Amino acid sequence: MMRRGSHWALAFMSLLLWRQSAPIEVPNDLKQPPTITKQSVKDYIVDPRDNIIIECEAKGNPVPTFSWRRNGKFFNTAKDLRVTMRKRSGTLEIGFRNGGRPEDYEGEYQCFATNDHGVAMSNKILLRVSKAPLWPKEVLEPVVVSEGSSLVLPCNPPPGLPPPFTFWMSSMMIPIRQDKRVSMGLNGDMYFSNVVAQDAQNDYSCNARFLFTHTIQQKNPFTLKVLTSRKVAESTPTFLTPSGTESSKMVLRDQQLLLECIAAGLPTPAIKWFKKGGDLPAQKVKFENYNKTMKIVAVSEEDTGEYVCMATNHLGSIRHSIFVQVKAAPYWLDKPTNLVLAPEANGRLVCRANGNPKPSIRWLVNGIPINSSLPDPSRQLMGDTIIFRSVQMGSSAVYQCNASNQHGYLLANAFVSVIDMRPRILGPKNQLIKVIENNRTFLDCPFFGSPIPDLRWFKNGQGSGLDGGHYRAYINGSLEIQRARPQDEGTYTCVASSILGMAENQVRLEVKEPSRIVGAPEHQSAIRGSTARFDCKVKFDPSLAATVTWTKDDKPIHLGWRLRKDEESLTVPNVNEGDEGTYACTVETEIDRDSASARLTVLDLPDPPMDLELSDPAARSVRLTWIPGNDHRSPVTEFLVQFVEDRWEPGRWQDLATYPGDLNSVILQLAPFVNYQFRVIAINQVGPSAASRPSPQYQTSSAAPDVIPRGLRGWGSQKDNMEITWEPLLDLEKNGPNLHYAVWWRRKDSDADWSNVTTTGTKHVVRNTQTYVAYEMKIQARNDLGAGPESNVVIGYSGEDRPTGAPTELRISKVDSTKANVHWKPVQQESVRGEFKEYRLHYWREASHVPALVFSKENKTKGFYTTVAEPSGILSDLVPFSRYKMFMVVANNGYQGPPSNTVEFSTKEGVPDAPSFFRIKRRGLDSIHLEWDKPLEPNGLLIGYQLKYQTANGSREGRPRVETFLPNVTEFTLRLPDRSSRYNFYLSALTQVGAGEVFAEESPFFGNEAYIDQVDIATQGWFIGLMCAIALIILILLIVCFIKRSRGGKYPVRDKKDLPLDSVDHKDPDGSFEYHSDEDNKPLQGSQTSLEGNVKESDDSLVDYGEGGDGQFNEDGSFIGQYTVKKDKDETEGNESSEATSPVNAIYSLA
Repeated sequence: MMRRGSHWALAFMSLLLWRQSAPIEVPNDLKQPPTITKQSVKDYIVDPRDNIIIECEAKGNPVPTFSWRRNGKFFNTAKDLRVTMRKRSGTLEIGFRNGGRPEDYEGEYQCFATNDHGVAMSNKILLRVSKAPLWPKEVLEPVVVSEGSSLVLPCNPPPGLPPPFTFWMSSMMIPIRQDKRVSMGLNGDMYFSNVVAQDAQNDYSCNARFLFTHTIQQKNPFTLKVLTSRKVAESTPTFLTPSGTESSKMVLRDQQLLLECIAAGLPTPAIKWFKKGGDLPAQKVKFENYNKTMKIVAVSEEDTGEYVCMATNHLGSIRHSIFVQVKAAPYWLDKPTNLVLAPEANGRLVCRANGNPKPSIRWLVNGIPINSSLPDPSRQLMGDTIIFRSVQMGSSAVYQCNASNQHGYLLANAFVSVIDMRPRILGPKNQLIKVIENNRTFLDCPFFGSPIPDLRWFKNGQGSGLDGGHYRAYINGSLEIQRARPQDEGTYTCVASSILGMAENQVRLEVKEPSRIVGAPEHQSAIRGSTARFDCKVKFDPSLAATVTWTKDDKPIHLGWRLRKDEESLTVPNVNEGDEGTYACTVETEIDRDSASARLTVLDLPDPPMDLELSDPAARSVRLTWIPGNDHRSPVTEFLVQFVEDRWEPGRWQDLATYPGDLNSVILQLAPFVNYQFRVIAINQVGPSAASRPSPQYQTSSAAPDVIPRGLRGWGSQKDNMEITWEPLLDLEKNGPNLHYAVWWRRKDSDADWSNVTTTGTKHVVRNTQTYVAYEMKIQARNDLGAGPESNVVIGYSGEDRPTGAPTELRISKVDSTKANVHWKPVQQESVRGEFKEYRLHYWREASHVPALVFSKENKTKGFYTTVAEPSGILSDLVPFSRYKMFMVVANNGYQGPPSNTVEFSTKEGVPDAPSFFRIKRRGLDSIHLEWDKPLEPNGLLIGYQLKYQTANGSREGRPRVETFLPNVTEFTLRLPDRSSRYNFYLSALTQVGAGEVFAEESPFFGNEAYIDQVDIATQGWFIGLMCAIALIILILLIVCFIKRSRGGKYPVRDKKDLPLDSVDHKDPDGSFEYHSDEDNKPLQGSQTSLEGNVKESDDSLVDYGEGGDGQFNEDGSFIGQYTVKKDKDETEGNESSEATSPVNAIYSLA
């Protein structure tokens, strides 16, 4: 992040100096002598292709007229048609459209501005025309020099005006490379401290660039031939420039001093500088041209002295002293300024200057030497001062002071104006000034009067004048407030007074909070295609209108479809290279601004390397050189070199090696018998580049193998063989054609000869071996060009067989609930018939002492590796309260032997596992129901369950409570004293040993308005009561409806054989009652009337198929009852009765 504030500080200092020294300005509407306001520079060089413009502007009242002198004589511009003078100005314009030569107008010009009150004059302007002469034609002979010698190639550019800028290039316009050994001097010559063979070329050309004409002229090129030799003699340093042991240099004050020392020698000498009798001015000195040039800027008299340059190499050193003299053109100590006097007033003009040598002071009045002008009794000349006493109206004039020495001159105009005027305020009335808190500010009150008025400042119309403390009043009327504070707000009044009167003005001051960037953007590096975001949080005075703008590289940002800006940030999505730059955020009000910037660096994948070249070929190496591509601002960290070959895996690129990112030429280590082609990939922080174009192919010659086959081992796949196997050589390890392997073997610890075989495979089987016998083996790779190195001897073994021995005396000790100690007698090593692997214990759970427990009888094994005489081990992870059986065998890598004796043992009772489930239900608003089941592994005889519970409100828990239950109890209902309480429950099963694993649950949260899904709503009392009330209401409604519809009617009865109706009600077996009215005793017709209408009943009534009189019809005519086998007709007739469908029966039928 960068903030920009230095230019504000510089601007403020300039303003402060101006306020302290600014003269009082005479209003333009008053009569006053002329004042030169603009003029051309003293040494004025013009371009011959343009018109010549010599500037001269002046002000005065009345408006001045202008005249010119050329070379000290009056220049009549009216008679020269090429010369015109601009209106109301003295500026001359000389045109050459109609012919003429600019050189004809070279000379010294001086402008004069005249009105009724005096004459002002400009500096003498030396007009010269720029020149760019051609390089003289010359034939340059080839320069022949011996290697190691020094050389100077002269440039001698043509003398131009101004002098040209020189540089050296080849004919292809490529700059000549300069370094500590080869460099260009201040005079343009090319210096070689010592010549090397690589310097030989035929196009060393000096070029001169002329600034005004924008042309470059080239000198004929030098041809340099270097005579080489096997041994170049070293030499001590000598100076090529300057010559001798000492020299002198004169420089003018405030210019820059350039001192140069270029030395010859082999090795190239190093240059050092120091000042005799003092230190070099560290703040002003700078070393250039590989320390051969020392530059001191803004030279002052203190820089006079002896400077020494020393050239050194390991053969010796040499010194040269340069005596520097600092002279000075005249410079002002006290420059005369305009003087306004009232009649009878006194005053003075002072003109003081310094220089080396001391300048002379000469006064003129209205352009005439003061000694030759008309006498004025009111003035007196005293060296560099003119004193005025009791001046009178009409004695106004312009005085010129000329200070000169041999290095230049100074000319200043100052008028003396004699006028009589009461005070005037020149600035705008009632200004409003807004200033930032804690900033220095100025309240301006420009004024004028003659005699010069006194000016005083007041605040809010009270107190004495403001001057002192953090206030400071200046002679030009300005009031400085060094640090504006909120209490400085108010109305300030400036009062100008003299003997002729008084004038005043008011300025209103408001103090504002500063505008600041409180969250500045930060430097960012973004990968191409990603999104960059710059934050800019600002704070400003709320009474001011502020704008926040963004710029990129000091140019406004155009917000469009891609760039997005919000209140506090700028977002750059999908960044690309064009987005790279410096982004600045600026908050600006009418009185201040703050700015902060950050740089966005766009990172991208590097470009692929280019121009792959192969050099320095060798049997197993080659040098690969490439040109790195653009790294896109993310430095390359490494290069990956890949290769492809055309014999084993053609077309597949493989990684060869990686190299640091600062290398571009490496030696590749290669394998024989490979036709290589290479490519290079550059890798930076963003990722890998695309691959370069492939290099030319490179074929390495064949050679014998130099790698030993890896992974040699011997093992038996059967009891009477041994398989010898190894890993094949890689393709790049074959080194030549017809690769094969030589394998040797023999029994270990025997003096037998080696057996051997040659094969192209990776396996050989040795047959008819004894069981588990040690063999020595070795291997060697061979091809058509020879044999590779032999491997070390490796031990292998023939095949194994089933062990013949069994462990004996297997027994158990120290049995607890989950583990037991196992002991046995070992077998003889010979009986293992192979490599001993372990004693393998087989065990299984034979039974559980818990009645009716379902369990697994899975056979498990555990291995013990031990070779001690009295082996033992621990068998763990047993299930408590169980009966186990076990036996043991010995095992080698392929087989296990016969079993030992079988041992039976029982584990002790332990603590049970956790209950198999634990559920929490809520049966009501004030109770919780708990359910669980016994553990899957009781690990003993259960004697009950233990339930611990306590309230839990956040991190606080209540006092724990304990409930115990018998083993056949698996549920519990807990009454809740507080419906909103939640509980933590901890349930465990119990055996005689103790409590088992805890099953922890937390009661779920239940709202007061509803029950959870697990509650059986049909068993709730409130629900049963509600249903009964609804049934009663329906019953009453049906009775009322029945009475209204049956008023004056008959109830339907059976009409089977005109059977009489019973006079009483009979109760049905299901508890329902039949209701009979008196109307039912009457004989019925052949039809039966239902509540819905009349239905004719046939002899074949459904009642005949019913269950006696229980068969009945509903109010809508539907049959109610069960179908049964048809009973005997007589029996039916004797027992049945006709009955009406009563409303009570209807209700029960619905139920």
